[in-house]
Amino acid sequence: MAAVKTINQYIDHTNINTKATKEDILKTCEEAKKYQFRGVCIRPKWVKTVSVALKDTDIKIVVLIDDPIGDSSHEERMKIAEKAVKDGASELDIVINIPDVKHEKWGNIQNDLKAVCKLKDTKVIIGSGFLTDEEIAKVSQIVKRVGAICVKTATEKDPLENRELKEKANHLKIMRDNAPGLLIKASGKVKSLKDMRMMIKAGADIIGSSNGVEIMKELKK
Repeated sequence: MAAVKTINQYIDHTNINTKATKEDILKTCEEAKKYQFRGVCIRPKWVKTVSVALKDTDIKIVVLIDDPIGDSSHEERMKIAEKAVKDGASELDIVINIPDVKHEKWGNIQNDLKAVCKLKDTKVIIGSGFLTDEEIAKVSQIVKRVGAICVKTATEKDPLENRELKEKANHLKIMRDNAPGLLIKASGKVKSLKDMRMMIKAGADIIGSSNGVEIMKELKK
């Protein structure tokens, strides 16, 4: 029988604040160690710092790449991803090129993501709040084909942040139906224990949240 995951094991503890200081990032790492979160998600500039802070732990170093809409050139995306891997990243959370999705440039999208996925375990952020249900289904199928380990809903500045939980849960269902076998990551204002439990019930394997500590404190109430 497979072991049952506890709440902390779902959480990629996130600090992608552009104004975060080194002290802020180190605090995020200490919180992750205290609560034994799945991972720490940070911006590329902090990978070296976090790799030292999390040395000798099993906590994953998750790097956000090309937010909010993935519209940098393929060459720039590869450059950022390659440096992140060199600096110690465990996983890459890269935003799909949303303008290319809207213009149905499926070949460009596939070639870009295939190259990134060859570098390291990759979770593809599809920006589901920008997409129709049909587009969510289509890009989830593409993510399945390119060699990613996971399809992820959103990151900051995605309209999904302001949607109802039921709509977020529906996006997870579409993703799971169209990318069977891949991990599913829910993100975008998952702020409470109630939010988390609803996302897990909807099929999330991983939760990205900057409220991990608050969620863990809720468990003790």
